Amino acid sequence: MKKFHDRDEAGKILAKELSKYMDTDAIVLALPRGGVPVAYQIAKALNLLLDVFIVRKVGVPGHAELAMGAIARGSEPIFNKEIINSLSLSKDVIEDVVKKEKLEIERRYKEYRENKSTPNFKDKTIILVDDGIATGATFKAAVLSLRQANPKKIVMAVPVSEANSCEKLSHLVDEVVCPKQPKIFYAVGEWYDSFPQTEDAEVKYLMSKIS
Repeated sequence: MKKFHDRDEAGKILAKELSKYMDTDAIVLALPRGGVPVAYQIAKALNLLLDVFIVRKVGVPGHAELAMGAIARGSEPIFNKEIINSLSLSKDVIEDVVKKEKLEIERRYKEYRENKSTPNFKDKTIILVDDGIATGATFKAAVLSLRQANPKKIVMAVPVSEANSCEKLSHLVDEVVCPKQPKIFYAVGEWYDSFPQTEDAEVKYLMSKIS
């Protein structure tokens, strides 16, 4: 399977598959930070509103890359009970990590959006974008949180996803646009030739270009 050159190319490819939403009232929602460059290309090509939806992985203390759950703004965390039980993590330890992630969500929300008002998602088509999906925990948290706002439709738009994760998430959304769904999957970055970390400054810059 051919790799994407970078997030910009991935976004342009997704935009072509989402062309039916051009010039509609659909909202492109990016999961920061890596999802923002992808979403920007979609919003730009289709003349749609771009915004961010902030979700944080709840990492295991000392092993931050290992997710014991995920949390979206305004929603309760989603936990991986198997990991929590296998590591015998206490309630206090879990609550401490969740508290820190909630603070980080609010920091990013203010940093990226500044004084921008929150869009009304009710009865709207939401195109939810990330640069790729491994376990799907953060994407799932985003979808479940967004459902509370009663959108008309949630479209999962990602360049690449581990096949099993994509299948599970497909039951939570109304439409899936995901051109690459490999069964053997180690990391999102391996599906890009260029995959630098997206910095806060880039997120703010791209957000300022489309409103």
